[in-house]
Amino acid sequence: MKTNKTRRTIKALTTRSKDKFVLRLFVAGATARSRQAIVSVRQLCEAELKGICKLEVIDIYQQPKLARANQIVATPTLIMEFPPPVRRFIGSLANITGLFVELDLITKGKIAL
Repeated sequence: MKTNKTRRTIKALTTRSKDKFVLRLFVAGATARSRQAIVSVRQLCEAELKGICKLEVIDIYQQPKLARANQIVATPTLIMEFPPPVRRFIGSLANITGLFVELDLITKGKIAL
């Protein structure tokens, strides 16, 4: 269920320019923690950023060069590449609301533009 604040945020984000959020999720294999991180971030993208989010899931075992290039030292790591500034969230991604705030999509109840 979306709150009024969430609806206002989504409306503001979708009425911005045609730029999309670019998120990269780095995971380590097919562990339970990796699966939970993927589910949580996909829920965030589908429920809150529908149509304005591009999610890339990167397994550091399959693509170690990308992990090195992005200086990944722990997983799961979520990087918001766009819009600037680049933001990183490392560790448990189970709390979608906390993740929304940590990525600065909502700042203290105000819409982040």
